[in-house]
Amino acid sequence: MTRYLLAIDQGTTSSRAIVFDETGTSVGSDQQEFHQYFPKDGWVEHDAREIWETTLGVCRSALKKAAIEGGDIAGIGITNQRETTVIWDRATGEPLHHAIVWQDRRTAAVCSKLKSDGYEDMVVERTGLLIDPYFSATKIAWILDHTEGARDRAERGELAFGTMDSWLLWNLTGGRSHATDATNASRTALFNIHTQSWDEELLTLFRVPRALLPEVMDSAADYGQTDVEWLGAQVPVAGIAGDQHAALIGQACFEPGMAKSTYGTGCFLILNTGQKALRSENRLLTTMAYRLNGVPTYAMEGSIFVAGAAMQWLRDGLGLISHAGESLELAQTVGVDNPVYLVPAFTGLGAPHWDPHARGAIMGLTRDTGIAEIVTAGLQSVCYQTKDLVRAIQNDGASLASLRVDGGMAVNDWVMQFLADILNVDVDRPTITETTALGAAYLAGLQVGIWSSLEQISQLWGCERQFRPDMKPAMRESLYAGWLDAVERVCNNH
Repeated sequence: MTRYLLAIDQGTTSSRAIVFDETGTSVGSDQQEFHQYFPKDGWVEHDAREIWETTLGVCRSALKKAAIEGGDIAGIGITNQRETTVIWDRATGEPLHHAIVWQDRRTAAVCSKLKSDGYEDMVVERTGLLIDPYFSATKIAWILDHTEGARDRAERGELAFGTMDSWLLWNLTGGRSHATDATNASRTALFNIHTQSWDEELLTLFRVPRALLPEVMDSAADYGQTDVEWLGAQVPVAGIAGDQHAALIGQACFEPGMAKSTYGTGCFLILNTGQKALRSENRLLTTMAYRLNGVPTYAMEGSIFVAGAAMQWLRDGLGLISHAGESLELAQTVGVDNPVYLVPAFTGLGAPHWDPHARGAIMGLTRDTGIAEIVTAGLQSVCYQTKDLVRAIQNDGASLASLRVDGGMAVNDWVMQFLADILNVDVDRPTITETTALGAAYLAGLQVGIWSSLEQISQLWGCERQFRPDMKPAMRESLYAGWLDAVERVCNNH
């Protein structure tokens, strides 16, 4: 009898569920978008109730499409947009406030003050993260400070904090499980990645009451059973990892030096560094790759806030294209030698610049610039930003032999070839590009015994296409120099 795994992939713009069989093949899936709220410049919020409803809806629909029932599911794996912060009432399960999304910059001033007060070194030393509005800690404090009575209630243990994995787990288990995994915990700026525990001094620094926090568990663990009413059976939740860590697992990057880059709303490059937590001198993050059987595996990560979101903006904000697929044809007419640069700093710039005040710009416009050049510049911006990350990784002394890619933009052959050209490394696209959900399924499968080891999982990975660099060095250097010049102008403009 075939055993199935249900992967919940709760993303920034949509909730998805995919049913996988024992070979890692998708047999049914569904996806639903939800509302994005932008109450002020640089603020981004989600309705946590809507996220739970869409998640439950896609889970039920994916089971239906796979023609199976809840009882056929051996385990559930959850992967999620990271850092997004929700605080809810333990008694009623009602959120206190809209969830504050990872992209949100409302706490930029608080972060600037903590940095100027000299706390960044301590935060980097313990968490591997920089002080930035991106991470959960300052978001938690903001909700407590801006909701009447919340701080007192938090101290009394009446409230719970979670990233989206914890929020979904809480709801799936009818409030019996308040937990997270080590990868998600490592993105809060409250978790000491060396001791693998919540850090009292960081809790004091960021003014976060201990009573709010979930229990931190391995990425493959017994997280409890779902309520029968949700899927028609009690199903074990057996794996959790933040989306980028799940993609690293889905890409079978289990050896030190293996790297993957995911092109979704943002872009995230993670390099496995094994059981060593390498400290970056180039403003990359040291983070958890995953934690299995109590043993932490570490990684270096570079985060780009805007990748696919730039194409969304060209489509919905400017109306230059009607769907993302059109960008491929336009780029083919323009070619790689495009004098236009789009720096998509809509919510500041991520690694290695970490400039929350930078704002987007389009440079190099002339009278004969048209839609095609601007759209192509949007595609190229993703590759240039990846190059910024790879250069920082190399300057930190880590090596990158090749890059495994996934996410929505990875299906665009033109972008992947330009990426290989600008990086000057091989870019490998896997047979299954839904690697984030697949990683969550692998974790659940490890826990429930469908797979016995990471070695067994790595044999399931297959390469669909390899893109090899084919650009002259002079052209590569010239194009990238133009990008660096554009970024410098954006960073110096405030």
